[in-house]
Amino acid sequence: MSQSPVIVWFRNDHRLGDHPALCAAVRSGGPVLALYVLDDAAAGDWAPGGASRWWLHHSLAALGDNLAERGVRLVLRRGATVSTIAELAGDVGAEVVFCSRSFEPWARALEEVVHARLDRDGRQLRRFAGTLLHDPDTLLTKAGEPYKVYSPFWRALAKQGQREPQAAPGKIAAFEGAAGSDDLGDWKLLPTKPDWAGGLRETWQPGEAGAFARLERFLDGAVAGYREERNNPGIEGTSRLSPHLHRGEISPAQVWQAVSARAARGDIPQKDAEVFLSEIAWREFSYHLLYHFPSLPVAAFRPAFGAFQWQADELQVDAWRRGRTGYPIVDAGMRELWHTGWMHNRVRMVVASFLTKHLLVPWQVGEAWFWDTLVDADLANNAASWQWVAGSGADAAPYFRIFNPVLQGVKFDPDGRYVRRWVPEIAGLPDDKLHAPWTASREVLGKAGVELGKDYPEPIVEHGFARDRALAAYEKIKG
Repeated sequence: MSQSPVIVWFRNDHRLGDHPALCAAVRSGGPVLALYVLDDAAAGDWAPGGASRWWLHHSLAALGDNLAERGVRLVLRRGATVSTIAELAGDVGAEVVFCSRSFEPWARALEEVVHARLDRDGRQLRRFAGTLLHDPDTLLTKAGEPYKVYSPFWRALAKQGQREPQAAPGKIAAFEGAAGSDDLGDWKLLPTKPDWAGGLRETWQPGEAGAFARLERFLDGAVAGYREERNNPGIEGTSRLSPHLHRGEISPAQVWQAVSARAARGDIPQKDAEVFLSEIAWREFSYHLLYHFPSLPVAAFRPAFGAFQWQADELQVDAWRRGRTGYPIVDAGMRELWHTGWMHNRVRMVVASFLTKHLLVPWQVGEAWFWDTLVDADLANNAASWQWVAGSGADAAPYFRIFNPVLQGVKFDPDGRYVRRWVPEIAGLPDDKLHAPWTASREVLGKAGVELGKDYPEPIVEHGFARDRALAAYEKIKG
C-alpha cells in the first residue's frame, strides 16, 4: 500500500538547500506536494509592497523551476491559507503538512490557526527551524529574558555556535495526483501600466541560484576590506544578499558557514569576516525583537516616544520620497531606492535620520515607504532599523544623534561617485561643493550647468535649524 502524500508549505523559504522542513518531508517517505499560498488578507498591512511583489513573482518562478528539475510541481493557490491547506490536504489525503516557522506576528498567528484546523481534521502541522540561526525562544539572557541590547546579543550568538546547513535533497518522491494550481502570471504581481521595474530587472537575479551567485561574488571580492569599505556607497562594498535572505532563497546558516569556512582557511581576513557576520547578527537581533515585542512595527519601543512631538509636512515628505530635498546624499539614496528597489545601508541611515530628525516626520511614514519600495522589505529589519535611527528603538544610544547629511556625504562619498551616479544634474560640480551645492558660487554653479531652484532644489530645511529643533523636541521627552 502506497504512503499518503505530504504537503510542504513554502513560505519565506524559497530554496531547496538547508530546508529542514523539506528534508523532513522527504525522509518521511511520502510523495511530496509543494504548495505556496498567497494570502494578502492574512498579512493585512504587511502584505508585500510593490517592489517585493516583483521579487516574489520571480522568486516563485525560480523555486518552481528548481522543484521541477526534481519532478515536483509547485502548486500555487491564492486565498485564505487555512481553508486552502485544509481543503488541499483533504483532497489529496495528506496526513501531515511540513513548514518552516515564521516570526512576523501575523504569520505566527496564522500558523496557530492552521495547526488548530489540521488538528481538528485529524492531521498534523510539523514546524521546523531554518529561517534564522536560532529561533527567538532559544537565545535568551541568563535571566531568561529577551536581549534588548545588541552587543551582548551578538556575543551570545557568536559564542553559541551555529547549526550545520543541510544539503538539498538529491531525490524527491513527487506527488503524482491531481492538484489544481493557479498560473503565476494571473496573480499580476508584476507592474505593467506603468512598468517601473526596469531598474530591478537590471540589478537583480531572484532565486536560489541568484542568491549563491551573489554570495560567491561577495566572497571573491568585497568581503576583503568589508570592515572599511562597507560604508562607501559609491562602490560595491556590501554583499547585497538582503533580498535573497528575506525570501529565504539562501539561509543565514548557509551564509554564516560559507564566510566562516573561508576565514578559517585564511582566504579572507578574519576581521572583515567578523564584521560581516555581525551584520547578519543584526538581522537576527531584529527578528528576536519582533518576536518578543510584536508591536515593534507600529509602536515606539521606548515608551517615552509616545509623547514625541512629530510633525508631518506633506510637501517635505513628498520631496524626500522623490529625492528632491536639496541634500545630494539623501536624494541619491532615495533615487537609488526607486530605481533598484534597494539602498546602501549607510545611506539608509542618513535618509532615515533626515526624515525623522530634520523633518520630524514619524518613523512609521518612512517605514511604510520602504515597505513598498524595497525588494528586501523585511518586517523585522525595517521596523527595528527605522526605530533605531529615530531614537525610539532598542539600543538606540545616543537616541538624539542627528546625522549631518553634508558631512556624511563628504566622509563616505568623498569622490562623489555615488552622488554623481544618482543625481546627475549636479555631476559637474567639484568635489568640495558636490555635497553642499548651495555653498558654490554663481560662477562655479554656472560652469557646472547648475541653476539651483531649477535644475536642482535648494535645501528644503536648513541643517542648523533642523538640528536645534530636533534636539529641543528630544529634550522634552528626556528622562
